[in-house]
Amino acid sequence: MPSVVDSDQHLYEPRTMWLDHIDPDRRDDALRIVDDDLGYAWVTWRGKRLAPADVQRPRETSALGTLHERIRAGIAPETRYDDDLPADYWEASARADRLAAMGVDEAVAFPNFGLLWERTLDADLGALTANMTAWNRWCATVVLDGRGKVHPVAHVTLRDERWLLAELARLERDGIRLAMVAPALVDGRPLSHPDHEPIWRAFVERGVRPLFHVADQRRVFADGWYTDPPDAFVPTLDSVFLWTAAALACTDLILNGTLERHPDLRVGIVELSAVWVPMFLMMLDGGSDFTARLNGRPLTPLPLRPSEYFGRQVRVSSFSYELPARLIRQTGDLYMCCSDYPHSEGTSTPMTDYTTAAVPVGPDDAPGLFHDNVSMLLDR
Repeated sequence: MPSVVDSDQHLYEPRTMWLDHIDPDRRDDALRIVDDDLGYAWVTWRGKRLAPADVQRPRETSALGTLHERIRAGIAPETRYDDDLPADYWEASARADRLAAMGVDEAVAFPNFGLLWERTLDADLGALTANMTAWNRWCATVVLDGRGKVHPVAHVTLRDERWLLAELARLERDGIRLAMVAPALVDGRPLSHPDHEPIWRAFVERGVRPLFHVADQRRVFADGWYTDPPDAFVPTLDSVFLWTAAALACTDLILNGTLERHPDLRVGIVELSAVWVPMFLMMLDGGSDFTARLNGRPLTPLPLRPSEYFGRQVRVSSFSYELPARLIRQTGDLYMCCSDYPHSEGTSTPMTDYTTAAVPVGPDDAPGLFHDNVSMLLDR
């Protein structure tokens, strides 16, 4: 039987990871994890606190709310960050050993705190790419320590083409096959812009697959829509419209011909929900058909239906509670199993969750869900 591959887990960055792996001349720009006077650990940049460095537990989101309230009230933590951090949260070898208990054989591993700072560091492109490079260098050690079971996800931006092309070449050398990319405008340009053709060609040639994942990145909606207080960990709007940026990015890449021009480009959508996909594919075809008739011509002439490009080149992670067996019946087997371990909205028992869902599904029922689709992204 093929191995079961979890498409969404996370590895915590060690306290000094950025400082240890950043270019020496950018050490002042390195992200750090620093304790405050009360004993809370914070992710910081240039002395500014970006977010608490919390130790999450699957299915314990309310505990994080309690933690944030204690911080607001100035109450000292009950436990220290380092004492509370299990080895498998940050050691690739320990994570590889942990997988069997979860019912999976391999896992894709995204950054943990790397989800929190991209939009903040956007103001300084050099600092942004320097800290991304630091994570990507550490990922090379994850490849070795993970023993073929833990597949790290690099972190890149399309804003600096020269840096990105060099980074993709190094990722290929280090055996890193996946890279997190913001589903957002690139300094005002859509992802499909002609200036980005060398970038997409390099992704294909280097065998690296771009992934869209929930993160604090450039926003789809104007800032005026965000009414949460400044210390909100996740804006409510981002949670309600979780899927919007990825759907917009895919629409752009499909209707403007990027996926047609690069048929070997594969795109993953992770932790951005999956229940939207059937409706989206209907609207993608219907909306493009309608506007082509109304305007007298399509946005870009395409030999395939827009939804066919999605089916050929895009794969989407689906949690068990989204009932992927039902989604597969609607759209075909486009989905990937996931746990989001060890995050609070995630699970440590993914296989049990899928096989005991309201519409149960297992590896024999949906080989794409548990192996084939994420393997397509891993280029094997």
